[in-house]
Amino acid sequence: MSGSGRRGLGAAWRRRRPLRTRLALAVTAAVAFVAVGVCAAAFLVVRSALYDQLDLSLTQSARLAAQRDPGAAPGTLAGECRFLAAPACAEVVPADPAKDPGTPGLLPVDPAARKVAAGALAPYYTNITLAGHPARMLTTDYAKGRALQVALRADTVQSGIEEAAGWLVLTAAAGVLLAAVLGYWVSRTGLAPVTRLTATAERIAATRDPRHRIELPSRGPSGREDEITRLAGSFNTMLGELEQSVTAQRRLVADASHELRTPLTALRTNAELLAKGERLTVAQRERAAAALGRQLREVTGLVNDLIELARDEEPTPLVEQVRLDALVRHGVDAARAHWPAVEFRVRVVEGAVVVPGVPARLSRLLSNLLDNAAKFSPAGLPVEVELAVVGTGPELTVRDHGPGIAEQDLPYVFDRFYRAGAARALPGSGLGLAMARQIARAHGAELVAEPAAGGGALFRLTF
Repeated sequence: MSGSGRRGLGAAWRRRRPLRTRLALAVTAAVAFVAVGVCAAAFLVVRSALYDQLDLSLTQSARLAAQRDPGAAPGTLAGECRFLAAPACAEVVPADPAKDPGTPGLLPVDPAARKVAAGALAPYYTNITLAGHPARMLTTDYAKGRALQVALRADTVQSGIEEAAGWLVLTAAAGVLLAAVLGYWVSRTGLAPVTRLTATAERIAATRDPRHRIELPSRGPSGREDEITRLAGSFNTMLGELEQSVTAQRRLVADASHELRTPLTALRTNAELLAKGERLTVAQRERAAAALGRQLREVTGLVNDLIELARDEEPTPLVEQVRLDALVRHGVDAARAHWPAVEFRVRVVEGAVVVPGVPARLSRLLSNLLDNAAKFSPAGLPVEVELAVVGTGPELTVRDHGPGIAEQDLPYVFDRFYRAGAARALPGSGLGLAMARQIARAHGAELVAEPAAGGGALFRLTF
């Protein structure tokens, strides 16, 4: 199998492992690598130190031998190093093999020793076997055309190195075992919030209940949160938003079904009545048909409003520069045609007031506010519309002189299907103001409702 194939299998195996297992293996490998590296470095240091001590003894023995016999002929100077407690062996080696003594020496002679004798090579150390025992030998210059070889038994050094290697192997094994324990502990404690997050997500998927939350650990003395805690907090925030969205959708469905039940019942009644047209007079059929058409328009408008509000966001057509003064005048003219019995008074700031937006959506916002004001306006009292520039942007206000908004109703004015007690007998579905606020927020504006001075309600749209 090729190297790339083996790497692919290894990557696939890692991907199939749980995150906790992969983290434990990664921590174990990292700590084990450090432990083995430290033990290997310690072994090399101990080995080098023991050999340095032996080499120093060889150097001193070579100096003493040279001082004791400064001009000795080739041959053995001392040959008792076969015993552990004996002093160093010493031999003189000539550069020319023809000058070797007739009796072979105790120490081995290699071509490098001849080069040292000839002055062509620097002194060096070698490990040899002497009478079946480990030994260390120094080959150094002695006199012209001759080199001096000095050797010592290295049993103690070898046993020390082996003992150090054994202890370091045990230490490395203990380090690897400790690394495995630490890796398991780190994976459990470090991924505990992730485990809780996963369990919460699985519980939500099984129960379809977004009310569950992840328990967050308390902050430390520094008050800081780690990345996992922030992830769990963000997940809780997302669950809160999801819970609100699910609750809003359920409420929307419940309210929509409640609001649709009445017009649908009336539609069915009028349709059944028209089906028995032969029993009705012409006037009765006309009234039933007119009522049926009116209820169809009401249901159609309600369904269209529900479709727009159910998106919970505005569409994104091309944005234009909209002149609010022209938009207000056009919207008031349309409201006058729709509410001929209501007087509309308009005051518009001099000069063009331009904002970026979608003209059709802003017209819908204004018409909803005007329809709401006209619906509550008593006979003989006007609806006041004013466009002015306040602070850093334009402000549009629509005011009626009706019963106003009760203090307990103010927080719910823009809720879907919410209708105050005074409005329950009036036509409408309770979606107009909710849609108006949605359009306002999509255009970066703020729409608020407040009681008007002297009575009535005031709606303020600030860009």
